[in-house]
Amino acid sequence: MTRTDVSPRPTDAELGILNVLWERGPSTVRDVHEALYRDEGAGYTTALKLMQIMHAKGLVLRDDSERAHVFRAAVSRERTQKRFVAEMVQRVFNGSPSQLVLQALGGRAKATREELDEIRALLDRIEGN
Repeated sequence: MTRTDVSPRPTDAELGILNVLWERGPSTVRDVHEALYRDEGAGYTTALKLMQIMHAKGLVLRDDSERAHVFRAAVSRERTQKRFVAEMVQRVFNGSPSQLVLQALGGRAKATREELDEIRALLDRIEGN
């Protein structure tokens, strides 16, 4: 099934930028650069180039009405997460979401009580439908 309204899959570097935009909201390149690369020594132009590429790919929107362009995410965090999980379920778990859940909950990292309550509530909603 091919959909033309699906934006390209973000790279790891692009996901880093999207995370900043999701958390902070609309931001300038300088804002993103300082949040991600200040301590790594990457140049401002690295962030600028990545964000220009993301704009061309449709991952971010740009408001160029001011001198400092302001970028915002064009895709939601939830939609992006769902896409990555769906790809992982297909590629790694042979299309079985239950295997993903079993691996996630049976792994080394323990779910918190709140997370388990959310999972139970979700299961209750699914069983109710």
